[in-house]
Amino acid sequence: MKLAVATNNPGKLAEISQVLVGHELVDRPDIPEPVEDGGTLVANARIKARAVVEATGLPAVADDTGLFVDALDGGPGVETASFGGWEKLLPVLGDESNRRAVFRTVALVLWPDGRELVVEGACEGSIASSPRGERGWGYDPVFVPQGGTKTFAEMTDTEKNALSHRGRAFAALAHALLTG
Repeated sequence: MKLAVATNNPGKLAEISQVLVGHELVDRPDIPEPVEDGGTLVANARIKARAVVEATGLPAVADDTGLFVDALDGGPGVETASFGGWEKLLPVLGDESNRRAVFRTVALVLWPDGRELVVEGACEGSIASSPRGERGWGYDPVFVPQGGTKTFAEMTDTEKNALSHRGRAFAALAHALLTG
């Protein structure tokens, strides 16, 4: 299936490409970034997909991710992308002992006729006290999956995709697309 991908983020595109094997992925057209004001991960993914469907006439795959930190009452949550990254997160957490967090990704495909397929992936873990690792992007240097010792930024792509919220969401999406 040919799918237009609703992202300009090369890291995210690489992760999606590694999981959605067997589908022809078309780069996002050069269109203005839509305003993600949907209030939920699903609504924001839908906004991005709709903009790409309208620009290309193709089915679009989009996602939205939130990092939900217990000590921040579930924040930054749906505002994760605009929060300020781990560079802001670590000072806000300071010496907080409860560093439990969960990453959630909603992935969806929106067809030009309005049909959609929505799945979610989650990864529980904790926020490290300092950044570690050279790989990945975003909050990867400070997120340690539950039961592990490495941050996402210290993992290979294969290791990260097997555990990550995005890897799980897109694996579920690939399965759902395959089984119809």
